[in-house]
Amino acid sequence: MKTEKEIRELLLRGEKADLECKTAERKTPKSIYESYSAFANTNGGIILLGVSEDKYAEMPQKKYVLSGVENTDKIITDFWNTINGNKVNANILKDEDVYSFDIDGVQLVVIEVPRADYVTRPVYIGDNPFKGSFKRNHEGDYHCAQAEVRAMIRDENEGGNDGLIMENYTMDDIDDNTLHQYRNRFRVVNEDNVWNNLEDKEFLEMLGGYRYDRQKKVEGLTLAGLLMFGKGYPIRDKFDMINMDYREETDVNFDVRWNDRITYDGTWENNLYTFIQKVMPKLTSELPRPFKLEGVLREDDTPQHKACREAMINMIIHADFQGEGTLKVIKRSDAFEFSNPGTLKLPKELIYKGGNSKARNPKMQTMLRMIGYGDTAGSGFPTILSAWSEKNWPEPELFEDTVLNQVTLTLKHELGKESIRENNSTTKETATATKENGTTTKETAKKTVGTTKETKKTTKENTKEVAERIMEILRENPKKSAKEIADYVGMTPDGVRYHLNKLKKEGLLHHKGPTKGGYWLIDKDR
Repeated sequence: MKTEKEIRELLLRGEKADLECKTAERKTPKSIYESYSAFANTNGGIILLGVSEDKYAEMPQKKYVLSGVENTDKIITDFWNTINGNKVNANILKDEDVYSFDIDGVQLVVIEVPRADYVTRPVYIGDNPFKGSFKRNHEGDYHCAQAEVRAMIRDENEGGNDGLIMENYTMDDIDDNTLHQYRNRFRVVNEDNVWNNLEDKEFLEMLGGYRYDRQKKVEGLTLAGLLMFGKGYPIRDKFDMINMDYREETDVNFDVRWNDRITYDGTWENNLYTFIQKVMPKLTSELPRPFKLEGVLREDDTPQHKACREAMINMIIHADFQGEGTLKVIKRSDAFEFSNPGTLKLPKELIYKGGNSKARNPKMQTMLRMIGYGDTAGSGFPTILSAWSEKNWPEPELFEDTVLNQVTLTLKHELGKESIRENNSTTKETATATKENGTTTKETAKKTVGTTKETKKTTKENTKEVAERIMEILRENPKKSAKEIADYVGMTPDGVRYHLNKLKKEGLLHHKGPTKGGYWLIDKDR
């Protein structure tokens, strides 16, 4: 129940996305049920009966006038009778959500409408959801478009949306290179898993990427299988309203809109797994990265690396791929931004709290979790919050645009400021050390020799680290070229070729087949 102070504050703000005022002196207005539907299908809101609007008033405190309701008991009874009848398809209110309120002797009726659960939406008037469903936009209620209603109906499926069979899409539509890259990673993470011995089709079936429907007697790739591992053309043909886009906007100006971009350009098979593999190294390249090998896998994750990966995975597993929109990742100098088509299935407060996972694409969630991408169900967002809190960075912002049907997660950071602070600190320490230790030529010479030795030691360690990264990449995909490896390790192709030749001379790997189209074999681990 709202307090008098809260109601006065609402009236001072005026009608917004969460407030609707109606006169209703003697009877319940018919339009109240449109607002009920709109609030239920959007983010909830409050309906105040007994408030009239003076559209000509200039002062905010005079714009909404408390006109009052003559018989609150009758209004409330009539409302309950209607809401429990066949006027609307669902009653999502509790007794305490509807009550009378007295302000300065004026009687009002307050109706607090919560956001409907995803299994209940759409909440609509009459018998036809496509004609009777409303959503809230700023201070008004509007009819939902058919696409919006279909999206809400799809979300009623507890089993998610990505197990849908894509009829007439077969294993011929799978990109073998992508699937085998995934299987290499799967084999490393799940060394003893019996699925490793299965043929590709059976392996996909176990993952949920291929399915038989015995009742309908149809089979084929699922939505998850096609989008995750498919060839570019079949994906674009089936999902022509969905795009994938990565943009680096760390140094932009009027003439330069982005510094780097990954989008549909014909140079890669635009499936989700390849998109992840291409984007993640670029996205996190500025994050400080320790180095550690755990078996054959590189264990260099920091909480912030894991948070970025969780954000990327969440964007994919919660996207509505049967609608229209773009999977968009933007890297800015002060933030990472992740956007996906589709609205939130759960309220924000439950998402921030964690413990609940209602992914639209649970098959994709399983595929990614099986190779170490993504935490346990419902823990992804708390992982992001914890990682950002550890750095004292601004709290991640989750924004739902119910007009564009899009969700955006913004992770603001202070990497640039931290670099400046570290450089200033290093400069001060160097100046102090020079003052204390650099008093004589002899001492300065000794320091120079020591620094040279330390530099050689550091260079040797860095060279070893780069070599380890290259070998890890080749373990996952032996067919990668020097240019492709260069994108991952952040150096030139010539630099990669230098390390490859060095590893060959050391007898650690060799190349088999032609220069173009061949593959690398690792002879032994370092």
